Amino acid sequence: MVVNMYTHLSGGRVNIQLLQEAAVREFVTILDRCEGTKAIIWDESLGGPVGLVARYTFLKEHHVTKMYPLRPEAWTDIDVKNIIFITRPHQILMDYIANNIHEEERKRKVSRKEYFLYFLPKKSFLCEKRLQIKGVHGSLSYIGEFRCEFFPFDNDLLSMELKDGYKEIYIEGDTSSLHQSACALVALQKLYGRIPKVYGIGSYAQRVWEITKALTEEDGHIMNNEKGIIDQMLIIDRSTDLMSVLATQLTYEGLIDEIFGINNTTVNLPAEKFNTGEGLSTDRNTEKSQFILNSKEQLYTELRDKNFNAVGAVLSRMAKSIRSRANENHGEKSIQELKKFVESLPHIKSNEQSLATHTTIAELVQDVISSNAFLDVLGCEQEFLLCSDVDKPNSFIEDMIAKEAPLRNVLRLICMQSIAGSGLKPKVLDYYKRELVQVYGLKTLLTLGNLEKAGLLRQQTGSRTYHVLRKTLNLTAETPEEVSPKDITYVHSIYAPLSVRIVEQHLKPNGWQLLTEKLSSLPSPTFEDFQASPSLSSRRGSFTSEMSQSDIPRVIVVFFVGGCTFAEISALRFLAQQDENNVEFVICTTKLINKNTFLDAFVES
Repeated sequence: MVVNMYTHLSGGRVNIQLLQEAAVREFVTILDRCEGTKAIIWDESLGGPVGLVARYTFLKEHHVTKMYPLRPEAWTDIDVKNIIFITRPHQILMDYIANNIHEEERKRKVSRKEYFLYFLPKKSFLCEKRLQIKGVHGSLSYIGEFRCEFFPFDNDLLSMELKDGYKEIYIEGDTSSLHQSACALVALQKLYGRIPKVYGIGSYAQRVWEITKALTEEDGHIMNNEKGIIDQMLIIDRSTDLMSVLATQLTYEGLIDEIFGINNTTVNLPAEKFNTGEGLSTDRNTEKSQFILNSKEQLYTELRDKNFNAVGAVLSRMAKSIRSRANENHGEKSIQELKKFVESLPHIKSNEQSLATHTTIAELVQDVISSNAFLDVLGCEQEFLLCSDVDKPNSFIEDMIAKEAPLRNVLRLICMQSIAGSGLKPKVLDYYKRELVQVYGLKTLLTLGNLEKAGLLRQQTGSRTYHVLRKTLNLTAETPEEVSPKDITYVHSIYAPLSVRIVEQHLKPNGWQLLTEKLSSLPSPTFEDFQASPSLSSRRGSFTSEMSQSDIPRVIVVFFVGGCTFAEISALRFLAQQDENNVEFVICTTKLINKNTFLDAFVES
């Protein structure tokens, strides 16, 4: 039952299904600790991600009869024997838990319930202290951990789904997400073996690796591990490449995410556009149809990483193939051939369904991206990507402010101009600030302060980092190659994400050494490290053989600290498809992000 849902996770050399199965085992232990009927009250940020490791039918089999999001106000009428709270270790959520328990205790004359609390992924001393202050610590029968660091999104994609991790580091000075990232890398190596060679760029990437090493030294188990299936890991600090988050994604999956929002592999789309029966479920209250988007669906796997301009051709090719199967002459077929045809009918039916769904989704996307509004904004951002006119106020941005366009859209373009020019001239920055405050009000100053702290907006300094890297790493293309691309620039039409260009350069012979020279204009440090097992250090021969093996990349983990976009994922998949690279990637991130979700964290409402 559980296995069939997740077979698509075992497609690569690193079997991601093992990670899903480990999480399920952990979950079973939690659910079986208490007997009788159960209700789960989730931290709202976890309901979706945990759905990637266990479906609702699985919970029902373990006597979970109700599920609720954790909210400030208590839930009433929870008619079960056990209440299980599953939450991230955030202090504010402890207050919500206390409210729920107090409300239940008030009614306890009627019913006696048991309470269990699980922190994901680790307990927190401060949170437990908070529960004591609130007077509910003693009411909890058990406090434990749900050790699930990474959630499996696909057979090459894992995300920790840490909301606002980047904001916490840069705005709130809270670096707990770095420690959580390190714990996740330890867990990964426990499951798949020691990763011998590690590279990284950016000071927070370096911090994550230092903490990871300290944790592995405490837990000698990993270092004694044989080298696993993974040859190398590359840790990328999001702050080294902010341009790629802000640039509009032009892949099929990236556009669906930016226009409609993909959450934990599901997207909600207007129900009236689809035939009844299409999609996972249709919610009559919101008039939305829900669809799951992952590699389980063959057509989606083919479409997701393509530039949107290449999508139409794939859809029409599939439509032709379905039509020709339907028009086959069955009169001349032998019984064996007819039997074969009948057996293939369900497959043909599901292909038809798939085609109908994606043709409609493509139409919905097309409506947005063929509008003048979309194309005008794209034109403006592409000028910045090409470094043109970054030193003076931009007339398109001025028009947007005058028309009171949504603040986030205006700020994104100003930030792109700032990154392209390695900062804005003081006069230009002050001018933008004045205009923004005048139109959008004083609270805009708080948002601008956040953007400055996050490195998205600043005054110009001497060095032109982006300008130099654009040349040395060929970040932009003069003419777009969108339909049959030869380079990763296709994911943004004319721009290659710097993060993925770094990975691509690293794949070349002597790549990291050459790369560090090219990246000298970046303020971020680079590092490389080798994790030998103690037994190898004493046996010189095997040590050098493992060293030389790890120079031939086969399976590489690319870990983004601070989030990554679907366009970056598509660019990495494109590199893996090129035979000369001879590489398979496992892409890991603290969060899947796009330009909107990333900027929303900084905009003060």
